[in-house]
This record gives sequence, C-alpha cells and structure tokens, in this order.
Amino acid sequence: MKITISTSKIADFEKRRKEYDQKTSYVKSGNRYKVPPLRFDPNKYEKVDWLKLGLSEKQVNVVLKFTRKGIYSNEDLQKIFVIPAVLFTLMKDSTFYPCKPIANKIEKSKVPIVNVEIDLNTASESELLVIKGLGPYFAKAILKYQNELGGFVRKSQLMEIYKMNSETYDKITPYLKIDPSDVRTMNINEVTVEELNAHPYLNWGQANSIIKIRMQKNGFKDLNEIKQSHLINEETFEKLLPYLSL
Repeated sequence: MKITISTSKIADFEKRRKEYDQKTSYVKSGNRYKVPPLRFDPNKYEKVDWLKLGLSEKQVNVVLKFTRKGIYSNEDLQKIFVIPAVLFTLMKDSTFYPCKPIANKIEKSKVPIVNVEIDLNTASESELLVIKGLGPYFAKAILKYQNELGGFVRKSQLMEIYKMNSETYDKITPYLKIDPSDVRTMNINEVTVEELNAHPYLNWGQANSIIKIRMQKNGFKDLNEIKQSHLINEETFEKLLPYLSL
C-alpha cells in the first residue's frame, strides 16, 4: 500500500526540523549556551540553573536581580541586558510566566502628607511626590530649576517653571517652605562668563558685560557695581542679587 503524505504536513515537518536544527546547531558548533531541558518559569530559576544554560556567575547575579523583582514576559526577559541574544533564542520557546500583579491604585509613598512643610532647597524627588497635586513632571522640573538657580529664595519663583500654572501653584505651596540659607551664591569676582550665562536670570550678553566691567575695575568692591552695565536693569539686579557674593 502506498502512503501519501500531504504537502502541508511535509512543509510543517520541514519547518519544525529547521527550528530544531537552528537551536541544536549552537550546541553542535561548540557554543557554550544550552537549550533548557524543560519548560520553566525564569522567576523560579536558581543560580545553578542559569549557570547550566551557559551564563557566567557575574551574568547570573545580574539576571537574579531582575527575576527577584519579577518578570512577566519574554519581552521582560529580553530586556535583561546580560542575556546574550543567542541564549535568548534558545530558551524563548521554553518559558512560561505568572500573571502580572495589579498594582494598588494608591501607593503608600504617594499618600499626601498633612501639616508638614517640605523645604524646596533640600527636598528629594520622592519627598516632593507625596504632595497632592504635584506629579513626577513638576517634581523633576522643580529640582532642575532649583539646581539652575542655586536654590529658591521665594515660593513665587515656582511660577517661572515651564507649564506651572496658578492652580497647581496654589495647591502645592501650602506644603512648601524655603530656607534662604541653603541658597548657593556665585562670587562675582571669581565666577566665569559661562557660569553667569548658565544662570536663568542672565543671558550671554549680560554675563559678558559683567565680566568686562570686572576686568575694567580690576574687581568689584560692591555688588551694586554690576548695574554699571547698561544691560543690567533694576529688575534683573534685584532678582540676581541673592545669588551673588563678593
């Protein structure tokens, strides 16, 4: 009796054989990475299991840092930078994962604080984030602007931050305080033109003008002398004054 095998079955067989050959070729060619013997949950693999697949001890230690936090897909597994592409290809069809837990809608770390004021000049991002109405964008923006200024001297400077509006400002300011002693100043007789230009209240022309006057006078004796620059008006001087020293 003649047995006939359909074309589709032959094609399916060839496909599976090709996939198998691709996997085993790594081992046949002497590659150190091995195909996992059984299907496995990467989160439950121990150090010895990863070592058997061909990873070094150093690589395994990094992998375990990720898996102990929990990974939930091959996409997560592929993001572990120490896993070579060759090994990922060998094991990606042997993995299975637990369901990803649903995060609580309210995290304890983000519960708004009550009757506590946070110092704008010493606060960390995590401390700012506990304030109701102040999200990650403004927390980062406040810290960035605080660094550029040298510190805040008044709360109203928050309104100088891009996208800050009066509604958000009114929500967060009751939880904030300022200690002016934390402000970092620039010695006007030592500061460079680049450092002056980097300050939010000055542009290059103003910074360069201050340096030129300093050279002409062989150093400033009084901070008010920078107003001799026609580019420094009274408003700019008053804003800049808390950040200058002799």
